[in-house]
Amino acid sequence: MASTSSTRPSYDVFISYRGKDIQDGFVSHLFNAFQQKKINTFLDENLCKGEEISPALLAAIEESYVSVVIFSDNYADSSWCLNELVKILECRKTLGQIVLPVFYHVDPTDVQELTGNFGKAFTIAKHVEELKGCLDRVEQWRHALMEISIITEWDSRNFKSESKLVEEIVNDVCEKLSHFSSSDFYIDNLVGIESPVMKVESLLSIESTNNKRVIGIWGMGGIGKTTIANEVYSRIMTKFDSYCFVDNVKEQMRKRTAIALRDKIIEQLLGEKNLRINTPQLPAFIKRRLRSKKVVIVFDDVDDPNLLNLLAGDCDLYHNGSRIIVTSRDRHLLKSVCDEDYIYEVEKLIDDEALCLFSLYAFKQNHPKNQFVNLSKRLITYAQGNPLALRILGSNLCDKEIEEWESELEKLKEIPDMNIQAVLKTSYDGLEHDEKSSFLDIACFFKGEPLDHVERILEGCGFFPGIAISRLIDKSLINVSDGKVGMHDLLQQMGKEIVYEESKQPRGRSRLWNYKDICHVLTTETGTENVEGILLDMPANEYLKLRSTAFKKMYNLRFLKLSNDPFSREGQVLLPRNDLEILPEQLRYLHWGKYPLKSLPLNFCAKYLVELHMPGSKLIQLWNRDKARVIV
Repeated sequence: MASTSSTRPSYDVFISYRGKDIQDGFVSHLFNAFQQKKINTFLDENLCKGEEISPALLAAIEESYVSVVIFSDNYADSSWCLNELVKILECRKTLGQIVLPVFYHVDPTDVQELTGNFGKAFTIAKHVEELKGCLDRVEQWRHALMEISIITEWDSRNFKSESKLVEEIVNDVCEKLSHFSSSDFYIDNLVGIESPVMKVESLLSIESTNNKRVIGIWGMGGIGKTTIANEVYSRIMTKFDSYCFVDNVKEQMRKRTAIALRDKIIEQLLGEKNLRINTPQLPAFIKRRLRSKKVVIVFDDVDDPNLLNLLAGDCDLYHNGSRIIVTSRDRHLLKSVCDEDYIYEVEKLIDDEALCLFSLYAFKQNHPKNQFVNLSKRLITYAQGNPLALRILGSNLCDKEIEEWESELEKLKEIPDMNIQAVLKTSYDGLEHDEKSSFLDIACFFKGEPLDHVERILEGCGFFPGIAISRLIDKSLINVSDGKVGMHDLLQQMGKEIVYEESKQPRGRSRLWNYKDICHVLTTETGTENVEGILLDMPANEYLKLRSTAFKKMYNLRFLKLSNDPFSREGQVLLPRNDLEILPEQLRYLHWGKYPLKSLPLNFCAKYLVELHMPGSKLIQLWNRDKARVIV
């Protein structure tokens, strides 16, 4: 639906009618039925209507998706109602509003041809206006009545009971409202959502009413799981007897008990107020009521599979046709509550979508301003299709000058945005210690490395990669593609930031990969027992001169990779005295390109060493102790 404003309409439905008798009867039943379906309905209860429509009422008509016009015998004797009708049909043309006429004990032909009781009422109203000299207004009324009478109508004479007529009207309105979502994507900054919503709706298969189903929505933090679930829920909720969206389950469970939250859910499903069950087991009469209802429930951001049953998330509680949607960052959790075929993995936005979403927040339009195009593209490269990151970055830079944009880009190379990191870090915080260590190793050392290589090193370091890597994949923290371990750049930056926060000084950090930090620690011999891993990629034309005791204080160093191109003379690690007194005993993995000496330290105890890589080295002697896997 097009709109003259930048926000959604205020109402789902506007009801136009005439008379107290119809208000207390049919209209009240229709209004209550809309309310039960949580359809926001405007009903003008002012029976003493004058001639001119108030500005507030005109705004209510404009701000509605659907207008339901109820024609009764005395509808046309009110100039107010006829003016309402003119406005409604104007909104149909200009705003795309849906108009549904209901002919209540009135023949549609009488409305179109102005005959019968309806014609008599119109004649009286027409006579009054003609006396005032308002012939133009009468012509507008006539045209409006002819136009609306040929729209697909609801004729009360075709229904045996008013309750059936009300049910059919409400179902029709629900169906029509569900189709408005896609046209509001731009208004709500929901870019790239149509495809995932359609895929989730396909998994739900709500047309199949002889079964019950749980489906999962899975992905990394900020990727759009909640947004997709909410859009799907908004489209389909009115097709169920009852519905409930339980937002941020993990956070809510920090503030209340599972029983208290469950009771709130059941209150909404049953339409009760102040329902207090307060017992772990649901009473039999509550279960009977729930089993009579076809429901849809969304449990958003779940991190504990046991919570779902506690929160009335068991499909067996409800009638056939019920659907439960669970969003989580943990695929393993979703596998425990639904079939793997019913888990939808949320994908990142493609570049065009990312640029559009970023621009909506940065420029309040769906494309960047000319002078900001290149800077915008650099920022969406940084965000890598993550909607949360795009929204935050766009909002931060809105109305900023080019110099501030350039400064922000430089800052992001070293310091990640705190708001983005806070969301991403939640997944890391839920890991076991072994899984955290494996994640940080991958973020700092192994991104892009072959999976079997990473598993071998992690296992050699005393970790359990078979479990840890599977867990990290399930938590959307890493991925494996073409046999190599990968991760989103924002997650890698988060991992490195976690290590940076361990200490202000490099010597106090567990992992070192920054060239300047490594040079400082090795040349000043300030490394400590905190350092567990070092990855040094020597830049071209650089020479790092080490002392023979550079690694002396790094008792817990388990991973050391000093990477030099063995076929290049540029960039080398040198030992000026041609001596290396010590290598830490805890080393599991040693890679030293162009190692300059003929032997490793004779006192080096290699009992923990898993792999030794010395490409382009001068080695001719290793040691006479425990053997390791050697690649020279």
